[in-house]
Amino acid sequence: MAYTASRFLDGLTNDDINTILSAATLREYSAHSVVVHQGEPANYLFLLRTGCARLFFITRDGRKVLLRWLPAGELLGGAALMPAPSLYIVGTEMLKTGSVFIWRRAKIRELALRYPKLLDNALPFALDHLAWFLAAQLALISNSARERLAQVLLGLAEGIGHHDSHGIRLDITNEQLANAANITLFTASRFLSEWHRKGIIRKSRAAVVLQDRDRLLPLSV
Repeated sequence: MAYTASRFLDGLTNDDINTILSAATLREYSAHSVVVHQGEPANYLFLLRTGCARLFFITRDGRKVLLRWLPAGELLGGAALMPAPSLYIVGTEMLKTGSVFIWRRAKIRELALRYPKLLDNALPFALDHLAWFLAAQLALISNSARERLAQVLLGLAEGIGHHDSHGIRLDITNEQLANAANITLFTASRFLSEWHRKGIIRKSRAAVVLQDRDRLLPLSV
């Protein structure tokens, strides 16, 4: 049975998926190891098979800025799909030990020409990144911690949320939300618990369901 636990492989037959994955190397990475190195040539595309990863950026003065958290099924090093050679803009490190499919740039570009669905499937990953960074940027211009967190939730709901029977679901942790809103984990947890009690959201361990968007809107301005 082909591995199908990633949007990157949606719409492909099992035979196609097996062909694509057989062209990759499967490698195990331990927690805290770096998979993608910022500033290096984008010579490889990675698909996170198991585990959890995080994007980060190293500033010129050596500070490490933590960015998005990435669950299994995410693409890493998407710059390798670009038609012209480029560099990795950010780094990626493992938060939990996991396994990664790895394709050389020339091979994944060849496969993308053979299976155009791969490029179609890669585009939503780029949109997810844009939605995340837009939400984080908008949060920075809000005045209070409460407003910033509300703005992040609303922005992510528009960009990467998906509807279920209870509202708009975001597969995201308290820590990720705190990081995006530039507030402490304690503060984010406190506001989320308050909004959960009021029925504005429903919070679980690794997800938030926005149940009443209209009641959250006044908190974001």
